Amino acid sequence: MNYPLPSFEAKCCMPEQLKTRLADLPRPLVFTNGCFDIVHRGHVTYLAQARALGVSLIVALNTDDSVRRQGKGDDRPINSLDNRAAVLAALACVDMVTWFDVDTPADLIAQIQPDILVKGGDWALDKIVGAQETYARGGQVHAIPFLFQTSTTATLEKIRAQSCA
Repeated sequence: MNYPLPSFEAKCCMPEQLKTRLADLPRPLVFTNGCFDIVHRGHVTYLAQARALGVSLIVALNTDDSVRRQGKGDDRPINSLDNRAAVLAALACVDMVTWFDVDTPADLIAQIQPDILVKGGDWALDKIVGAQETYARGGQVHAIPFLFQTSTTATLEKIRAQSCA
């Protein structure tokens, strides 16, 4: 028997389809971005908090090449872009997932023009890419404090330490 793809897969949006698909998302629109390599409690809490700031949440993922350029390690990302996008799209708080292959999402933010721009609490507001432009449009910019001290890097270090023991 052939089973259809789960409906959440439709939340994955190729960047070239954004212009058409953005019109379907109610506003205020929240935007965030990141690698989201191995999704953990900190990620899902952060995404739920970001979504609560508006009506729709778009998450933009770094492509695999973009993650590699960040210097997180030779084996990163652990999960491919397709897998990372599908996992995030399966979350109820996420309305759309797209991606970017450059070092920052500045062009994507300019295209989407979110009402609310969000990053994690480790970002100073004046260092968030797209903050100035969002403020200039009358939007909001938030750095959401971490509630849980979790990270993909720390998880991988723990796994590697156990496998070497």
